[in-house]
Amino acid sequence: MKLVNRSRRMAAVAGTVALLALSLPASAQEVSESHLAAARAAIAATGVTLEFDAILPQAVGALKGELIQKNPDLQAEINRIVDQTALALAARRGDLEKEAALAYARVFSETELKDISTFYQSESGKKLMNDGPIAGREILKAAEIWQRGIGRDLAQQVGEQLQKIAPAAAEAPAATGN
Repeated sequence: MKLVNRSRRMAAVAGTVALLALSLPASAQEVSESHLAAARAAIAATGVTLEFDAILPQAVGALKGELIQKNPDLQAEINRIVDQTALALAARRGDLEKEAALAYARVFSETELKDISTFYQSESGKKLMNDGPIAGREILKAAEIWQRGIGRDLAQQVGEQLQKIAPAAAEAPAATGN
């Protein structure tokens, strides 16, 4: 569940960052080395790219499974070749970090990035990263209960009002529980 929440949060952040980065003029997209360093520090502090570590291993597993299913007699060779190729491609993970840092640097000022790093390296920031998903789940539970209550009360109050106008119409509404 924690990975799902982080994935959702990261998808929202990534979408926003991409949209904002694409909307900036080319001159605004150039950043200094210190700005880029601040962006890298913010990314490291927030861990926003950590979930992408699973991309290559997942691709390896999927490719091995597909190739071995088609050619079970070549399993040892497939494993060896896919593993060798994946190891060679692993170095490209740094490209993603660079692009992420550029995206952050385009959206946030150097000062903002330093503030983000400082916060997420603090005890409060670490607690937010660790316990934020727990709080999020509790908020979702509360929202579901609230939603059911609102639906029930809406149906009841509308029914009471309709009862005053047309007694037969008051029986139609019912709480949906959505």
